[in-house]
Amino acid sequence: MDRIPIDVRHLQTLIALRDSGSVSRAATWMRLTQGALSHHIKSLEDFCGLPLFVRKSSPVVFTPAGKRLLEAADKIVPVLNQTTRDLLQMAKGASGTMRIAVECHTCFDWLMPAVDAFRARWPEVEIDLVSGYHDDPIGLLHQGRADLALVSCSDRDESGVDFHGLFRYPLVALVSNDHALAQKEYLVAEDFENQTLVTYPIEEESLDIVKAVLRPAGIKVKRRTTELTVAILMLVASNRGIAVLPRWAVQTYLQRQYVSARPITNKGLISDIWAATLPTESGKPYMVEFLSLLRETTAAAIPDVELI
Repeated sequence: MDRIPIDVRHLQTLIALRDSGSVSRAATWMRLTQGALSHHIKSLEDFCGLPLFVRKSSPVVFTPAGKRLLEAADKIVPVLNQTTRDLLQMAKGASGTMRIAVECHTCFDWLMPAVDAFRARWPEVEIDLVSGYHDDPIGLLHQGRADLALVSCSDRDESGVDFHGLFRYPLVALVSNDHALAQKEYLVAEDFENQTLVTYPIEEESLDIVKAVLRPAGIKVKRRTTELTVAILMLVASNRGIAVLPRWAVQTYLQRQYVSARPITNKGLISDIWAATLPTESGKPYMVEFLSLLRETTAAAIPDVELI
């Protein structure tokens, strides 16, 4: 009789036979007729030259040769199953790497809940934050150093980039509790004149307060920068400057009355958050879901957020 090599179907048959306890149930599990399953076993026994289990035993009793093959099957079949699953998911865009670049110092309050939810749903996708603050995260997309950029505004003239609206939120002016501006209902551009604006170390052109309020009014301010939110608030509380930040980023300090917050203009100053991707990344299923999760988790976790 022709001898045939062992294949994964033989190993799957042995596992089904052991786990089900009988030939008939194993055949059902394997979606085979009982005769077809018996043929699988017979061909394997012919190849080995040894019986693999005791006939008419219930539950099935395996011979030493059968036990040895089962040991191999328990190692090999799970690996092959996982490999097959990985390849199918790769073909469907379900695995890969998503490198995220941010220009926002206060983004982690809303970014990390989305990342946690995403990891639970897409464990095959590796998420990585491009280290450091980047004043041009979109440039990292073109350089192949990032797959997703989170930015506070969208330049729709940027060539070769897809922009996805996420959400918007109000910014507030932060002043010391005994500052004269704390008595005002809201602040206008002229209130920032002769003040020191305390900000993160980013380009002035990237600041919403400068772009939307100060520059149109022709007002220039001195700046002082620091990396840490708590350092900004310490400077504000000690009357060494005023700051403009999202209310949710400093809510705990406001609750403790560490500083005072006031709206900016009678209509309020609003900041938008957008996601930017290259067209090759936009349609990937895991990218689509991550952007959806960003919107959903942020709306649930952060007050005063309006989805775009």
